[in-house]
Amino acid sequence: MNYFKKAILGLIIFSSSSSFAQNNYDKSMQAMMKGDFKAAVTQLEKADAKDPDNAKVLKMLGYSYYQNGEFEKCIATYSRLILVTPNEVSAYYYRGKARLNIANDPKESLNQMRDNFYTSSIRDFTKAIELSSEEDTQMLQNRALAYKDYAIFKSYKAKKAAEKTACVALFNNSIADFQKVLTLQPLRKDIIDWITYDKAQIATLK
Repeated sequence: MNYFKKAILGLIIFSSSSSFAQNNYDKSMQAMMKGDFKAAVTQLEKADAKDPDNAKVLKMLGYSYYQNGEFEKCIATYSRLILVTPNEVSAYYYRGKARLNIANDPKESLNQMRDNFYTSSIRDFTKAIELSSEEDTQMLQNRALAYKDYAIFKSYKAKKAAEKTACVALFNNSIADFQKVLTLQPLRKDIIDWITYDKAQIATLK
């Protein structure tokens, strides 16, 4: 079982001795087990109001927001969790994924803000990788995708040689992470295809 399967399992199975009401606990657990994250959010927001520094509640609430596509609330909640538990790997990982989703959706992010969301996403994935006790393909793959998406975004406006060089560096970072994934999981066609794509993009910038 990899890190994130363990993390998600940990979201669902934790001590009922938490300070929030047993009724809220039961309802949020039942909702999450059914995949009803909207109902889970309702119960967890009540629990959070009663105990705002409860790391387990924040972890579950951030994850539920993510599953609902409420990425800004997800980011805010995981940022609070990081203040409580600075070494919580899943907080950086899911905050990074939420930031990347916003960066890739121009409708939800002003164009001038997208650059910040991309760079923040990459920083979050990097921190998650640094804190993890073992190399995880999901972390590496998501950072590789973030580098790729950021490079594509930057390449649209790249006219000068220095700008193109910066884009190439991002694509190369993406390739490096994808290659690490292949080392751990050889012959993954999707990863091989992404590496081929990155290399093709580099060729257009030269």
